[in-house]
Amino acid sequence: MRLLRWLVLLGCLGIVPVQPAAALELLMFERSGCPWCLRWNREVAPAYEASEEGRLAPLRRINLDRGQPQGLGLAMPVHYSPTFVLVDDGREIGRVIGYIDASTFWGLLTKMVRDHRERSGTEAPKPPQGQPG
Repeated sequence: MRLLRWLVLLGCLGIVPVQPAAALELLMFERSGCPWCLRWNREVAPAYEASEEGRLAPLRRINLDRGQPQGLGLAMPVHYSPTFVLVDDGREIGRVIGYIDASTFWGLLTKMVRDHRERSGTEAPKPPQGQPG
C-alpha cells in the first residue's frame, strides 16, 4: 500500500517516466483549463473512438501540467496545448500543434494516418466517421 501511495505521488509530480507508446497511438498533450483542449473535447472527442482513426490509433492523454514526459520517442519536446502526436511503436511519425476546428483536425489526422499506412505498406483508412459532413 505504501508503494502504491509513493507511485501515485511521484506520478502526480511528473517524476515517474511515462510508459513508451506501443503500436499506433495518438498522444494528446493538454493542460488543465486550456480552452482549445476543451473545444476539442466537445467537437471531436465524442466521435474519435468510433472513427477509423480512433480504432487504428487509440487516444492517450498526457497532461503537461505534470511536466514534460520522458521516454515517448518524440522528435522534439511538446510546448503547446493541445498538441497531437501520432506514434508507431514508440516513434513519432507525425504531429499537429494546436486545434482550430474539427474539419481541420480530421483532415490533418487522416493525412498523417494515410501517409503512414502508405509508407508501411498497409491499406489506407476509410474517411473518419466522426468527421463533420
